[in-house]
Amino acid sequence: MATDRCGCGGRCWNRREALAAMICVGIGATGARAEALLSPAQSADDGFMRLALAQAAKGDFPFGAVIVRNEKVVATGRNMGIRTNDPTAHGEMVAIRHFLSRHPADGLKGATIYTTGEPCPMCMGAILWCGFGRLVYGASIAELSSRIGQIMETSEALAKDAPFAKIEITGGVLAKEALALFR
Repeated sequence: MATDRCGCGGRCWNRREALAAMICVGIGATGARAEALLSPAQSADDGFMRLALAQAAKGDFPFGAVIVRNEKVVATGRNMGIRTNDPTAHGEMVAIRHFLSRHPADGLKGATIYTTGEPCPMCMGAILWCGFGRLVYGASIAELSSRIGQIMETSEALAKDAPFAKIEITGGVLAKEALALFR
């Protein structure tokens, strides 16, 4: 693991470690070959999304999230709604709360959140209010709705209605893998 530069107890991951995680999860490519297969943005997005997928696999429902600042994972979360009896304990909310338990709120400004499913309106509202600079999600709300109940409001629509928030949204990253968690 990386050294403890952010006060997280040594649990941060950098881009290289995220690429190693891609390999461990089964991409089948190693080192320079893995780097050559993907652009730097794709390889980082895929690596961090694989970490979110690993979180999702441990959740009450298969939703996981990873918060990244300066190419380091600073918080993770997975759906814990059943075990905590808290319907707001979605992967994104758990990751945000995890970060805020150790860092000031302004530390999320400009950060990236990776989430296995397009955020619901509650989670997207929190993402916008926290000032994230980027959202990367796997499966879309439309794709998820065939597997689990969803409020049919997209992240893009909510972001458009929040003029105070400037956020870049990238969807469909490892969507097939995210959907496969819903067996």
